[in-house]
Amino acid sequence: MATSPAARLAFAMLAFVQSSLIFTIALIMVPLPKIAAEFDLTATDVLTLQVAYGLPFSGLLLFGGRLADRYGGRRMFILGLILFGGASVIAAIAPTYGLLTAMRFLEGVAGAMIAPAAMSLLHRLFPDPKDFGQAMATWGGVSVLGAILGFVLSGIVTTWISWRWMFAVPILVALVALISTSVLLPRHGDENLAARPRLDPLGALLATAGIVLGSYGLIMTGDHPWASAPVLAPLTISAILLAVFFAVEGKMRDPMLPPAFLADPCRITGLLGMMLAAVGSIAIEYILSLYLQQVRGWSPLTTTLAFLPFAVTLIVTNHLSPALVSRFGAVQITIAGLVVAAFGLGLLAGLASDSSYLVGLMPGTLLVAIGMSLMFSGSAVLSMTNVPLRQAGLAGGVMNTAMELGPTVGLAVLMSVAATQGDVVRGYGCAFGAASLFYIILAVFAARSGRQGACAVAGG
Repeated sequence: MATSPAARLAFAMLAFVQSSLIFTIALIMVPLPKIAAEFDLTATDVLTLQVAYGLPFSGLLLFGGRLADRYGGRRMFILGLILFGGASVIAAIAPTYGLLTAMRFLEGVAGAMIAPAAMSLLHRLFPDPKDFGQAMATWGGVSVLGAILGFVLSGIVTTWISWRWMFAVPILVALVALISTSVLLPRHGDENLAARPRLDPLGALLATAGIVLGSYGLIMTGDHPWASAPVLAPLTISAILLAVFFAVEGKMRDPMLPPAFLADPCRITGLLGMMLAAVGSIAIEYILSLYLQQVRGWSPLTTTLAFLPFAVTLIVTNHLSPALVSRFGAVQITIAGLVVAAFGLGLLAGLASDSSYLVGLMPGTLLVAIGMSLMFSGSAVLSMTNVPLRQAGLAGGVMNTAMELGPTVGLAVLMSVAATQGDVVRGYGCAFGAASLFYIILAVFAARSGRQGACAVAGG
């Protein structure tokens, strides 16, 4: 990126914060059994704690984007960091399950403020379209690194010390970011509200309720059939609310999500790419964790260490991806990532109860890591296609919503596919095969509709 050192340093800080938001989702994934034992939790309590961060985070991202566009990215970024850091401090010392759950919820609310605000600030830091495109190519891989590092570190840390120390990461990130903000982030653009979009409270309410209820319904598929009331009721209400949302938005003078915003085929390709890349991440982490611990009898620590090659591959490929996007184009790199990851998932579809780690698992997981990193980089650029500065918060909210919904939707679908098989391991293999098929379908769609010449990132 041909930009000043100050801009690059600010980018590093924003990327660090974005990564920590996703890290915080995975923060309690491994130590959940220990937390459940400490607070004597029921299965319902564990599920509530597990989704307490993710539901408000994914549900409020669109509204968080509108807040950033309305009141300025810098202002919302600071407010979000204060809430994020404060909630993390209380969560770390929470003496009760109720307080811990409430603080996880507030962390999710703060994350929904921070993520789109960071995107708005990023757009201001790199006003040149070429520089912004390169920045987005790097940004795309940041979130998945946070997820896998949260997963790996939580397994290591909670083996020897308390799970409460995991909250030190979001606390430190919030402190460092708040201190850095006054020096690194621009102050301009937060004052002139006359030309900024209105809040659209009705649209915000409909979108948030629809996304949260839909996510909750999909989460409930883990314990209930699709046709059962706990699943069908929230999914039906969600569909109605979202249909009303799009109908209302089409008639609003200043809609929160303009219908035309989602009409660009390049942006659609990017958003679907972000979603499927996140699906690949959860498929690897969740399904293989179950396989290694429940089928192979591995300990949580050994299972966690088994993901280190996956994490290292992500880091290395994420470092190389921006240059590849710059040279070959976002569409081509996204397609390449989809094909590579589809091949890796296809290898994992042959999973057996006696599959060896080095031959049966590692090749597929490494290919998925390479493909995911390429997908995140290319798709992040495509997701910001032709986005003007006044809609940077909206674009950030939509992109992060797609990425956050990916694991929820993907896990519900893939585990339902797995449940069609009588044998657990065969079911896991079918789930990987289904994910591979989804990747191939999107690769074909991207090749047909994502013409490189039309997929440019606007800076105005």
